[in-house]
Amino acid sequence: MSHNLIVAKFGGSSMADYISMQHSANIVLKNPAIRLVVLSASAGVTNQLCLLAVGQHKKQRTSILSQLVQMQEAIINRLIHQEVIRNKITCILSNIQALSKTAEFLQSSELTDELISYGELMSSLLFVEILRERKVVAEWFDVRRVMRTDACFGSAEPKLSMLKELVQHQLKPLVSKALIVTQGFIGQEEKGRTTTLGRGGSDYSAAMLGEALNVKRIDIWTDVSGIYTADPRLVPSAKRIDKITVKEAFTMATFGAKVLHPGTLLPAVRSNMSIFIGSSKHPTAGGTVVCHENHNLPLFRALVLRSHQTLLTLHNIYILDTFGFFETVCQLLIRHGIHLDLIMRSEVKLAVTLEETWSFVIASDLLNPTLLTELAACCKLEVEENLALVSIIGNKISRVKSTDQKLLSLLDSCNIRMVFDSYPQFALCFLAPTNDAKQIIQMLHYKIFE
Repeated sequence: MSHNLIVAKFGGSSMADYISMQHSANIVLKNPAIRLVVLSASAGVTNQLCLLAVGQHKKQRTSILSQLVQMQEAIINRLIHQEVIRNKITCILSNIQALSKTAEFLQSSELTDELISYGELMSSLLFVEILRERKVVAEWFDVRRVMRTDACFGSAEPKLSMLKELVQHQLKPLVSKALIVTQGFIGQEEKGRTTTLGRGGSDYSAAMLGEALNVKRIDIWTDVSGIYTADPRLVPSAKRIDKITVKEAFTMATFGAKVLHPGTLLPAVRSNMSIFIGSSKHPTAGGTVVCHENHNLPLFRALVLRSHQTLLTLHNIYILDTFGFFETVCQLLIRHGIHLDLIMRSEVKLAVTLEETWSFVIASDLLNPTLLTELAACCKLEVEENLALVSIIGNKISRVKSTDQKLLSLLDSCNIRMVFDSYPQFALCFLAPTNDAKQIIQMLHYKIFE
């Protein structure tokens, strides 16, 4: 049975309001193979809850809470049977109010996770009601019963073997009897406290639940009709890629393509699962299938832009041996919680980019005075901000002798800061000033794909 199942995940824009929820319900009802639906919070709700979690004075708190109430009421008022669901949502809103009051005086990552989790709990309760009004046998399922994680609040990591066992015992028997609606992004640690999985967590949840149920496919419904040769907002002439390999999609996600989080693809890498990405607003427009087939792969697949890059160049002025210098600096940065992204090294210097795309911390906060003092003891440091990383994603790029020369000659007229070849098979990456990046992407797209 589970082999023919499809897990469908709907993002915040697909849960934004009553009409969006009805569009999403149409998609679910059109495909009998969909037996498990994983939901994000309604668009904008998580941001409001994050604001409450950092502590707000009474006036701002009241304003945010009234916006949350209005959003939920706008959906409930369109339902036929309102009383039971209104009581459930009101109960959640009172919990949000109580926790936000606490957050004014005492903030913690634990409290933040509990507050934020209510977004998914509300959208999933409302969506079940919408399905039931359409005469569907639908059941609400609290994902925390199976999504066991560590206690790293804010970016908890699921315990895969426990997740698989719990899904097989608790979730699998239910999907054969009813359409199950659950939450993405949230989990529970061993003491029973609610955790969240960090950015991209809802897609990741859906992929892990699909893997644990041993399904063949998961569908991710978002606000774009698939993966494109470049971000269509930057390059209006970008073309949709109808089929892409898991490796290509993973490389794109790693270098900052927003349509998928890298973590989402890991369950697909481990299993034989494919992922479909489509738009819930335009479900008939088609989409992209991410799969394991790899015949006739193109040399160039897509262009990806990642903003907010910081480049650190560390000069080995004390002539430590090269390896010793490299090791000392890396250990120092890692000890201060800095995630090293792209690395270039030579005998006398080390260049690294700091990755901010998927983290909640900005680079200037990471480069604290203590770290700068420690670095000064072993090297001369240069920091450059306001850079963007442009990546050309493809297949066996490095094997084509003339490729690098051709591409680099295209870039002659551009203000390129540094070229990285950390992933020579799949990507050629370079840093450029943020102000030039959009123009560079458009020019490259025209030359390569048009």
